[in-house]
Amino acid sequence: MRIGELAERTGISRRLLRYYEEQQLIAPGRSFNGYREYEEGHVGRVLQIKGLLDAGLPTRIIRQILPCLDKPHSIYFDDPTPEMLSILDREHDHLTQRIDCLTRNRDAIADYLRTVRSRGTATASPEQVA
Repeated sequence: MRIGELAERTGISRRLLRYYEEQQLIAPGRSFNGYREYEEGHVGRVLQIKGLLDAGLPTRIIRQILPCLDKPHSIYFDDPTPEMLSILDREHDHLTQRIDCLTRNRDAIADYLRTVRSRGTATASPEQVA
């Protein structure tokens, strides 16, 4: 696929996709005329990169850990920097907190839905409620 399709499928701008390439986070192939060519796997990779960036990780750390995310048991860093370990510890803690929050929210919504459905009010349309 070309860069426009990847941008459309991921919601990431073409400019940002070029930045990911510049930062060596993705490596598209090139067609005979020089156009970037992306594979299906790039969709997931781009979304993964976006998630890591949204979590606050810098691109230089993302570049180092991306191979680990594909094959977590086959990559070992001989010399992880204290900064990298600290950032990953913080990210791990942050993700754990987010998962806990999402789990609480999901459970609260499930409880609400059970209550509403048991009372039989779930059949009311949004217009009727308003």
